[in-house]
Amino acid sequence: MESKRQAKIARLLQKELSEIFRRQTAQLGGVIVSVSAVRVSPDLSIAKAYLSIFPPEKSQQILENIKKQSKTVRYELAQAVKQVLRKCPDLQFFLDDSLDYIENIDRLLGPGVGSAGKEEVPEKPE
Repeated sequence: MESKRQAKIARLLQKELSEIFRRQTAQLGGVIVSVSAVRVSPDLSIAKAYLSIFPPEKSQQILENIKKQSKTVRYELAQAVKQVLRKCPDLQFFLDDSLDYIENIDRLLGPGVGSAGKEEVPEKPE
């Protein structure tokens, strides 16, 4: 169970990380990195950030680059949240594959079931 403090810190970190990645990826062009979720440990020392990366073909390469630059990202994050947090948590980045999982489920269910879970009725020829 996540405490109110953990949830508040997680929302703050998610917002600030999203802004940091938006600024960094604006230079690359054609790449979008969004922060899907942030989970903070009970002692606020570790933050796990789950990232969605578009295009998915480059996701592993971009994730590895982000992991290599994690100290720089942590420094920028610390500068952004220094009024709220005394110590910035260590950052761990993971690829959020929930959208791929949903697409896989839809594909396995077959062409007769739409993404809303309702049966699609084929149009009748007149």
